[in-house]
Amino acid sequence: MKAENKTQPTRASVDAFLDAVADERRREDCRALLPIFERITGEPPTMWGPSIVGFGKYHYKYATGREGDAPRAGFSPRKGDLTLYLDPGIKERADLLERLGKHKMSVSCLYLKRLADADRGVLEEILAESLRLNRERYPA
Repeated sequence: MKAENKTQPTRASVDAFLDAVADERRREDCRALLPIFERITGEPPTMWGPSIVGFGKYHYKYATGREGDAPRAGFSPRKGDLTLYLDPGIKERADLLERLGKHKMSVSCLYLKRLADADRGVLEEILAESLRLNRERYPA
């Protein structure tokens, strides 16, 4: 029997989740990201697990046989950083990332201490490019 992915879409309220974010600045940053993600993805927000606000959904299957569903894009107000979940291919777009402002990047996560550190126009370009890459890699 295969292990089920821990992060699944839920019926939890996105608004209630964001209202409960203790740090006021982080809560405001999330509220500012919400319409940007909705506009660019064309998808409504859905809670994925207890702490990720996701937009859209795709099915992946790795060569190892592991498969599951994940949001095409998302964010989470983590304790240390605001974490944006993007397509891993976005790392190859150094031209965009260099123009973004202060951030850290892992395989598919973009970390911001605060939204004010990022150029919002560039952030929107990054999100749109990430979405394009994800849709190319995982067509509906």
